[in-house]
Amino acid sequence: MTTPESSAAKTSDRPARDPWELPDVSGLVVGVLGGTGDQGRGLAYRFARAGQQVVIGSRVEERALAAAGELGHGVRGAENAECARLSDVVIVAVPWEGHARTLEALAGDLAGKLVVDCVNPLGFDKKGAYALKPEEGSAAEQAAVLLPESRVTAAFHHLSAVLLQDPEVERIDTDVLVLGESRADTDVVQALAARIPGMRGVFAGRLRGAHQVESLVANLISVNRRYKAHAGLRVTDV
Repeated sequence: MTTPESSAAKTSDRPARDPWELPDVSGLVVGVLGGTGDQGRGLAYRFARAGQQVVIGSRVEERALAAAGELGHGVRGAENAECARLSDVVIVAVPWEGHARTLEALAGDLAGKLVVDCVNPLGFDKKGAYALKPEEGSAAEQAAVLLPESRVTAAFHHLSAVLLQDPEVERIDTDVLVLGESRADTDVVQALAARIPGMRGVFAGRLRGAHQVESLVANLISVNRRYKAHAGLRVTDV
């Protein structure tokens, strides 16, 4: 007879899973909503340059097609809803002001998709950038509320759009903090980050911690302004 004690012993005897054992994501189609903006264009360019199939989306199809043509590397352009339907993983890189409106309109097209929110709710005044806190707690948590049939994660918040878009930059040496509720989903996002030379995806907790990650961008903006840099993050000892 199996007892709770014997079941626990069997579980404890299992070898610990290697946290750096990540899935092969090379065949996934990556969609980028907001792909005509600086951050979206930069992510689309980097993934396409790494050999990923990429579709960029825009509210206006003609803008998406024009941006795709400029990026090259096989990038395709489409209206937002079509971009969502064509993609396995969808990165949300729209301006914060249009975040809720965009996701509400695309909830049906994003059903069943792995969604990666990289939006940073920020305000700006004479003192510089400062973090905003959405009613739901963060942009990623707002996405999870608006997309109940999607698998929402958060990542790619701290990347320099300038470095992402610069074809002379071969490597972007930075870590990408990845948050989500499912290990299978965060593993996929970590693996996608690792497709870009120099990048590493690091699991950073569940979505309830997304506000701190999004807010840190305000501090990085201050760092970059003071030192005229394109600062990112590195997590030590992992």
